[in-house]
Amino acid sequence: MVEHLTPAETWRALAENPRAHLIDVRTDAEWAYVGAPDLHALGKQVVPICWQVFPAMQVNPAFVEELRAHGFVPDDHLYFLCRSGVRSLHAAAAAIAAGFPHAYNIADGFEGPPDADGHRGTVAGWKVAGLAWRQR
Repeated sequence: MVEHLTPAETWRALAENPRAHLIDVRTDAEWAYVGAPDLHALGKQVVPICWQVFPAMQVNPAFVEELRAHGFVPDDHLYFLCRSGVRSLHAAAAAIAAGFPHAYNIADGFEGPPDADGHRGTVAGWKVAGLAWRQR
């Protein structure tokens, strides 16, 4: 079972645990046009690994291999982020199934759910929590 953490809880974990890593599972288009978390204040970098491949949005068949290629090992704590917390939940579950027991979903993701007008980034998520991010 995947544990869900808020963006603020994730930031604290990343700050306190040297084995904690943030994996952004959104698409290239999202990284380029929406922005991404900025972990420079923590001396860390976000690791971008797509869970689904744009534009067809099929699941990335090399996802687990890419985790391993980045040097992650079972002792690492992996925090997965997407737009709203849905894709990252699936990515964390896949990581656990692949032998990474410390895999977490960042609830509400980078932009959170849509508000009453259908706009993201106003209700919850990394950006709304006031955590560091930047436009690429």
